[in-house]
Amino acid sequence: MQVTLDKQYPVASGVDAAWAILSNIPELATCMAGAQITEETDPTHFKGSVRVKVGPAVAAFTGTIEVLSLDPVARTLKMMSKGADKSGSSASMELTAKLVAIDNGNSTLEGHAEMIVNGKFAQFGGRMMTSVSDMILAQFAETFSQKAQAVQGAAPAAAPAVARELNALAILWMLIRNFFARLVGRRA
Repeated sequence: MQVTLDKQYPVASGVDAAWAILSNIPELATCMAGAQITEETDPTHFKGSVRVKVGPAVAAFTGTIEVLSLDPVARTLKMMSKGADKSGSSASMELTAKLVAIDNGNSTLEGHAEMIVNGKFAQFGGRMMTSVSDMILAQFAETFSQKAQAVQGAAPAAAPAVARELNALAILWMLIRNFFARLVGRRA
């Protein structure tokens, strides 16, 4: 199943501070719950893992990241990632991320991703995958913004810790709760 995402997120820092995070792949990986870089084979190739929890079951994806281009002038990152778990599920993603300065001294993180998911996670369907991706990316963007604020020296007193794994059951519960809240005309 293929999913295309085009997103924009506000970043509470200038582009220089945000670029310090976006251009540092090991640091960037810490913005996503459950993700970590396990090896840097060279400046453009990395190995890593992502843990996803669905109820009592935990899927551990291992894979690679290749930085296709890193443009400090345009503040743009292009990368390709591929991974698989032991059960045969796999995913790949081509991502273009760009930082844009905005008038108030902050910035915007713009992203375009083409994802292909195979195996048990593909059974959720495109709409569910997009909803789950939206929630994961919103959490990523919040952590990214906090880290960029810290680089800029304007971090909040205590930034929350990033979860060690993605809890898909919690995300699914939130989707169900929000669906029924919209159905009866009130937000959860």
